[in-house]
Amino acid sequence: MSEGDEKKGGWLARIRSGLSRSSEKMSGGIGALFSKRKLDAETLEELEELLIAADLGVKASAEIAGRLAKTRFDSGADPEAVKAVLADAIAAILEPVAKPLALDPGRKPHVVLMVGVNGSGKTTTIGKLAHYYRRQGLSVSLAAGDTFRAAAVEQLKVWGERANCPVFSAAPGADAAGLAFDALAQARKRGDDLLLIDTAGRLQNKSDLMAELQKIVRVLKKQDETVPHDVLLVLDATVGQNAHSQVEIFRQITNVTGLVVTKLDGSARGGVLVALADRFGLPVHAIGVGERADDLRPFSGADFARSLVGLD
Repeated sequence: MSEGDEKKGGWLARIRSGLSRSSEKMSGGIGALFSKRKLDAETLEELEELLIAADLGVKASAEIAGRLAKTRFDSGADPEAVKAVLADAIAAILEPVAKPLALDPGRKPHVVLMVGVNGSGKTTTIGKLAHYYRRQGLSVSLAAGDTFRAAAVEQLKVWGERANCPVFSAAPGADAAGLAFDALAQARKRGDDLLLIDTAGRLQNKSDLMAELQKIVRVLKKQDETVPHDVLLVLDATVGQNAHSQVEIFRQITNVTGLVVTKLDGSARGGVLVALADRFGLPVHAIGVGERADDLRPFSGADFARSLVGLD
């Protein structure tokens, strides 16, 4: 997903800016920790605590600190050199999961079911994905499957108008599975390349949500047994460690195939992405660092890692 690479420099600047709250916490801690100190066992322990506090998770933090110990233990530790080693260690965790969403051109349409709790940025993410793929020259349609939230339907219609995509919707409270079925039939008739289906995200009653999402999948499969081709979970970075429970819940409910992480620009908890990659190993297809249509882009582990520790 390259936009001629603004192009890459512009997007990297936005990542650095978006992660500034996360990187300030980590970079400042590293600077204070390693100024005029050797990298000894005590310093390593404090570094591990710093990484855990930055939401990288206990296991990943231990792995990263251990890698630093192998390269610079008991030597003078310049903060910038430490950041470079940490960035490499973090990138080693992130790069295996940094996988752009791959659409199958043989599928007309490639169907993506979008899931996530209300407030995670799910509907906005669908709009941004539609914008991105329309700019790639693909035909895209949207299904407003969160039928209980009129605001979500209206929001999706606005995004559809911006991206020049049809939006399939129904009356408030209508059956979401029926809507999804009709949207797929119309998208197939149109020969669309991509169909993005919004869904409800109410976790107050998990059994109801589970039943609804499972019904959507079951009904879609009546038209095409391979549908949905992807199930993307949208996570709000500002929730920090609560993102772990959201992944667990939605993996119980449906077959989550990949993640999109939003609102990194409003969070000091961007490190949670490292913990999620280390724990679950799910592909991270894209990250969001702003409200604009082009503020959602494919995820690069190396770029994210350097930005997270405060390196240019």
